[in-house]
Amino acid sequence: MIARLIVIGLAFTGSTAHAASDIDVKRGPDSTVFGSCVPSLAVDNRSAETIDYLQIDIVMVLGDGRERTIELKSAYREGVHYPILPGGTAILRQHLDTSKVLGAECGDVKARRVERTICEVTGGKACTSSVLVQP
Repeated sequence: MIARLIVIGLAFTGSTAHAASDIDVKRGPDSTVFGSCVPSLAVDNRSAETIDYLQIDIVMVLGDGRERTIELKSAYREGVHYPILPGGTAILRQHLDTSKVLGAECGDVKARRVERTICEVTGGKACTSSVLVQP
């Protein structure tokens, strides 16, 4: 009887832990383009929603105290979209042709924080799933 309760409890705990994290976003690899750091974020869509557009703005704090906001996007805002299907992964990138470069090397970045998150499903509606970002 006790063994059954333990198994049921473990099964319930496992299913609620999986449901708690819908869209996980973690720091991706940084690259250097013409001497400027270009960050990225890795997305793991654990939700049941297809994400049509995801943008996360990261504030990069430099060693001298300056701050720069970098927009990392799943696709161009007006253009071809690259949906992130349920169970799928993607990389959010800075579009250097439409945004200002950081203007510093990756080693000069001392801290990062999330300023804004935009998550949309088909039709431009906001995602109902929670987005957890660890920049």
